[in-house]
This record gives sequence, C-alpha cells and structure tokens, in this order.
Amino acid sequence: MENGALTQGEGKDPSGWLSEIIGHPVTVKLNSGVVYKGELQSVDGYMNIALEKTEEYVNGAKRRSYGDAFVRGNNGMLRLSHHHIHTF
Repeated sequence: MENGALTQGEGKDPSGWLSEIIGHPVTVKLNSGVVYKGELQSVDGYMNIALEKTEEYVNGAKRRSYGDAFVRGNNGMLRLSHHHIHTF
C-alpha cells in the first residue's frame, strides 16, 4: 500500500478505501476506449460504479454530459489519479 492507496494485485478488499473517495472526481475508461469523468457516488461489491456530473469523451473529444451515469463493473478501469489505477 502506497500513500494509503490499494494497488492492483494486493489481494485486499478496496471497499473501505473506495468509500473514502465518494464525492471526488474520477475517470472511468471503458474497454471500448470511451472515457467517463465525474464525481464518484457509489461503488458496490461487483465494482459497479455510479457517477454524478458525468462527461463522456470519445477519442479525446467531449461528446455528451450526463447528470448521472452507471458503469457495470466488468466494463473498464477506474482511474483515480495518475498514481493510482484499479482494474475491475
């Protein structure tokens, strides 16, 4: 664990740490390459993610804005900063 962040492969439950970042900006990159940026509102045990104030980016260009968005856990990667990446 570095700077209080759980890194991929440590085999620990990240739910406690993830609950601490609720309300903070995150980036979710789907396996398709589409990127969603928004405020993290919830994460469940399957790593399903709910975002608020969400923006969708395709090929680096902003495409749409959504009030709320839901990303199914097996569809992408949650990027919290350039130092902390969690794959699900």
